Amino acid sequence: MMSAIRDSLAQYVAARRALGTTFYEPALALNHFVDLLELEDAKFVTTDLAVRWAMAPMLVERATWGRRLSQVRGFARWLSAIDSRNEVPPTRLLSARRRRNPPHIYTVEEINRLMSHAVQLRSRTGMRALTYSTLIGLLAATGLRPGEAIGLDRSDVDLVHGILSIRESKLGKSRFVPIEESTRAALERYARSRDQICSLRLSDAFLVGERGTRLKASATRSMFVRMSRATGLRAATEDGRDGYGPRLQDFRHSFATGRLVEWYRAGLDVTRELPKLAAYLGHVDVGLTYWYIEAVPELLELAAGYLDRNCSGDRS
Repeated sequence: MMSAIRDSLAQYVAARRALGTTFYEPALALNHFVDLLELEDAKFVTTDLAVRWAMAPMLVERATWGRRLSQVRGFARWLSAIDSRNEVPPTRLLSARRRRNPPHIYTVEEINRLMSHAVQLRSRTGMRALTYSTLIGLLAATGLRPGEAIGLDRSDVDLVHGILSIRESKLGKSRFVPIEESTRAALERYARSRDQICSLRLSDAFLVGERGTRLKASATRSMFVRMSRATGLRAATEDGRDGYGPRLQDFRHSFATGRLVEWYRAGLDVTRELPKLAAYLGHVDVGLTYWYIEAVPELLELAAGYLDRNCSGDRS
C-alpha cells in the first residue's frame, strides 16, 4: 500500500505528464527521494532531508546537486499547497544557475493605475500617451510578448475581424491571435488617432513613437520603469537606481495565470484547456505553460484541489 507522500508523488507526476511533459528523469529521481523520506519515517518534506538527498552523489558537479534539489523543490511546492507543513527548500541553496525571477501578477487596480498614468504622459504631439496606454492595454488583454506587440505592422492588425498576425516570433513560430471586441475597438481608435497625428507615414509599424517610427525595445522598457516608479509599483534603491519591480513581460504572465485561475474556478478540465492557451501564447511545448502553475501560489492550491477532487477515485 502506498504511503501518503508516495501517493502525492504519483498525483504530481500524473499532473506534469498530463500537461505535456514526459517528466521521466525527474519522476525517477523523486521516487528515490521518497525512498529516503520513508526510510527516515518522515511524513513531510524538510529542507534538511532535501539537501541531504540532493548532495548524496559524490564526485559530481555542484550543478548536479542544484538540479536534484530543484526537482525536490517543485514537488515540495506542490505538497505545500496541500499541507503547509511541507518545507520548500530556499532557491539560494545549491543554486547551479541564476533562477527565473517570480512573475509579478498585476491586479486590475494596478493595470488601471498604469493606464491612467500612461494617458497623462506629456509629449509634443500627444503620441506618447496614446501609444503607451494602448501598448499596456494590448499586453494586458492578449498576453503578447512585448517584442511581439512592438513588432506588429499595420498589415498584421486585422481591425475588421479582430485578429493579430504574429510573424516569426520566438523560435521562428508564427500564429494568429484573435482578440475580443473591446480590444479590437480600442486598437481601431488608436489607429484613427495615430493617423491624424502622424499624417506622414514614416513606418509600417502599428505602434509608433513620438516621431512616427517603430518603438525601440530599450526605450520602451525604460519608459515603463519610469511609469512603474511613478505609480508606486517599483521602488528606487538607496543609491538611486531602480530596484526590481514589475516588467512588461509580466503582463503575459498575468494574462496566462488569469485564464488558468478562471478555468480552475469554473471546474473545467485544465489539462484539456491548457493546449489552447499554449497555442494562443505561442509556446513551443505545452509543458512550458505549466511553469505558470508552479510560479503562482494560488494556482498551485487550485491545481492541488482540482486533482484531489478528480483523482481521489484513482488512489490505491
